[in-house]
Amino acid sequence: MAALRRLTQSRRSTDDRTALAGEAAADAAEGRLAPDGTGAPAGPNGPGAPEGDHTPVPGDVRAAAFFDCDNTILRGAAIFYLGVGLYRRRFFSRRDLARFAWQQAAFRLRGAENPDHIADARDSALGLVAGKRTADLEQICEEIFEPVLAEKVWPGTRALVQMHLDAGQRVWLVTAAPQEVARLIARRLGMTGALGTVAETRDGEYTGRLVGGMLHGPAKAAAVQALARREQLDLARCAAFSDSANDIPMLSLVGHPYVINPDGALRRHARAMGWRVRDFRTGRKAARIGVPAAAGLGVLAGAAAAAVAVHRRQRA
Repeated sequence: MAALRRLTQSRRSTDDRTALAGEAAADAAEGRLAPDGTGAPAGPNGPGAPEGDHTPVPGDVRAAAFFDCDNTILRGAAIFYLGVGLYRRRFFSRRDLARFAWQQAAFRLRGAENPDHIADARDSALGLVAGKRTADLEQICEEIFEPVLAEKVWPGTRALVQMHLDAGQRVWLVTAAPQEVARLIARRLGMTGALGTVAETRDGEYTGRLVGGMLHGPAKAAAVQALARREQLDLARCAAFSDSANDIPMLSLVGHPYVINPDGALRRHARAMGWRVRDFRTGRKAARIGVPAAAGLGVLAGAAAAAVAVHRRQRA
């Protein structure tokens, strides 16, 4: 009986954190992101939206589209690109990176997303930014993602984003990446706004804690639901796009789920559910860039993998 009570309390606590993460992301997204004049990323625009896709209804004010980021819009993981850029700019000490890299290596050997191990990875990553100024990170994000967005955006997905924008619908980025990164990517793509992981700040500095938790899996669905309530959206008229089985909760919320460059589990689920699948990768299955799922469970988890790679090249 005691074990059941503890399990129930643990589930309630997880549900509370998930809901809080979703509400925090919706709070942060309330201010809409007008295009800043830079336009779409440089590079080929690619083809228009693939034939056979659901055509958004022009002017439907209760419809919107929600796009995952990693491997859906970007080739690879935003957190990885952020980690590489921060390491190169000496945002962290070698000692911090070595400690975090050791934890991530241990996680790789375990090979499972144990909640305690995920919490350790998250807390270690957040510890790396505690006391850092938010303005400094935002400026560095601008520098890091300018070339990334020019080179790493999938043209096919970019066309789908534009299709919804051209129909006058609101388009939101939904990602586990930090809100600062999510906001920047959304602005560069001309999107309405972004839902991302919210890190707690005080007096312009990071405290080393998240508000609720990471925007991952069920938390993404909670954020979309929270935003839909505020924006008076009808989710049955909305569309969502993702590559990962982790986003099945979000995809299941909307009337028009799309699977983009899917992993194996999501492809199987999509086939069973009759969801549309679009794969913009060519030839062999595209390899994912970056760190394992749990390594993304912090604001700067990608930094560890980047540091290890750079260090190995330097030794070689």
